[in-house]
Amino acid sequence: MKVTPLQIGDLTAEIPLIQGGMGVGISLGNLAGAVAKAGGIGVISSAQIGFREPDFDTDVKSANDRALRMEIKKAKAIAPDGVVGVNIMVALKHYKEHVMAAVGAGADIIISGAGLPVELPKLVAGAKTKIAPIVSSIKAASVILKLWDKKYQRVPDLIVVEGPKAGGHLGFSKEDVESLDELTYDKEVKGILEVVKEYACKYQKKIPVAFGGGIESKEDAKRAFALGVDAVQVATRFITSKECDADSRYKEAYLAASKEDVVITKSPVGMPGRALRNQLMERVEAGEQISHSPCHQCLARCNPQDIPYCITDTLVAAAKGEVDQGLLFCGANVYKQEKLETVPEIIASIFE
Repeated sequence: MKVTPLQIGDLTAEIPLIQGGMGVGISLGNLAGAVAKAGGIGVISSAQIGFREPDFDTDVKSANDRALRMEIKKAKAIAPDGVVGVNIMVALKHYKEHVMAAVGAGADIIISGAGLPVELPKLVAGAKTKIAPIVSSIKAASVILKLWDKKYQRVPDLIVVEGPKAGGHLGFSKEDVESLDELTYDKEVKGILEVVKEYACKYQKKIPVAFGGGIESKEDAKRAFALGVDAVQVATRFITSKECDADSRYKEAYLAASKEDVVITKSPVGMPGRALRNQLMERVEAGEQISHSPCHQCLARCNPQDIPYCITDTLVAAAKGEVDQGLLFCGANVYKQEKLETVPEIIASIFE
């Protein structure tokens, strides 16, 4: 497989690989810096990134802003010449503030999903920071490209396509996740590429496309590139890297997982999500309403009285290594991971 550097405007990643953003506290400065140093694009997740800050319970906005800037600085210190990005969920209550903090800290690119980032071009106006929406369907790609074209007279610098095998929040219904096969979704990816090509021609600009979801091996990457994409996005595989910011018990849960341990759950975000079965998931599946701490203002649309569990509480628990009561998001192929590796070793196993 021939490796061609990923060019996003004036940004160059020698390895056409984007490390997917994983919150809370899983993909921070250490992992992102290591991936950027190895030649890929390292990505920090902004979701409740300030959970370790002393004022997180009293001033979540300031805590997240401070922590995000700190983690970007850490990643750039590890990889001064690398490409460092931030994944920011549209569903976040303080989405705008996260974007402004990322731009202010010098993030090279913002990747945004869990909803369509309709206002992202306005929020980064005048900045060098590149922007990339995450889409999962031809319809979503068409909507965001048409809207940005009409409202802002611009197109994305990159588009990330996340397929049904991805981890965390998924842009599909639970039924689609369980029924979509690779051949069917290949047609969807090719359709997205056609839509992107239309706008690339209109603006006389290359719009690279990355594909993520289930990328575990060299064979997975080859298959993705054969569809015509310019890069792959890999997330779950990096959790069992030595450089990953996750607690060691989180990594051990991944290494011990079987295929049967992977479940689709309904997240308080309002989207289905893929995670590992544990005591928490069994309680959720049984219909239990799990008590939670006072609201941490994470989601724009959340009524604490109606949610089955608090996503901040459970993701923070996971980040701290409380694997039985934490939400352990994962990709469909998590069970294939068998050992701790370094970031360069993982990249070498995906690219020759």
